[in-house]
Amino acid sequence: GRAMAAWARTVRGLLLDVNGVLYDSGGDGGVPIAGSVEAVRRIKASGLKLQFCTNETQATREKFVKKLQGMGFDMSVAEVTAPAPAACRILKERGLRPHLLVHDDLIPEFADIDKANPNCVVIGDAAENFTYANLNEAFRVLIGMEKPVLLSLGTGRYYKETDGLKLDVGAYMKALEYACDVQAEVVGKPSKKFFESALAEMGVPPQQAIMIGDDIVNDVGGAQRCGMRALQVRTGKYRSVHTSH
Repeated sequence: GRAMAAWARTVRGLLLDVNGVLYDSGGDGGVPIAGSVEAVRRIKASGLKLQFCTNETQATREKFVKKLQGMGFDMSVAEVTAPAPAACRILKERGLRPHLLVHDDLIPEFADIDKANPNCVVIGDAAENFTYANLNEAFRVLIGMEKPVLLSLGTGRYYKETDGLKLDVGAYMKALEYACDVQAEVVGKPSKKFFESALAEMGVPPQQAIMIGDDIVNDVGGAQRCGMRALQVRTGKYRSVHTSH
């Protein structure tokens, strides 16, 4: 009714999750979710500002955007807020030299970061790179430090690909936290800083923005803590909870 219309009028910017909202990823490149290409076109035509917020850490933003443009989405690299560039800013600000436990395709994002003699670990969604040997190497870097620093490019437990659910970075982050008795610093959703930088990109205050995602913790919870409203869509990893009577 009228209240909803008034609420919609105050909105100037949309933050849109990508994986599970616009498309389901997969080894085959993934598939767009029905109606999503058209929805992005309509949002842009309406004059609303749009920032794509992704915890995607299996590819550089350039590669990620190319893939989505190939599916028909109207988007540019500047419209994407992702964890790796945010992590690079932190590493530079704090003089941190990372040991990277990330996907091979993400390495170019860290090209101009000093990685010699590491004094921290950066963990991302490394997928096939999450071998025992690689986890153990990251563990050794951390356990050898007086004050271990672990940066995680997200806290996701799992995500959906076209061939089923996949373990995400959060599960491996917890393993290292547990082994090293350290608390990871999260870069990416649901960290407040991540949402604040997406809002800054759009030049829109939190009260005038809405986050749309498929993840109740990372998308909805993260946005709300930042003073934004959020909507959960029933696609992607959304699973209805069946209660037993």
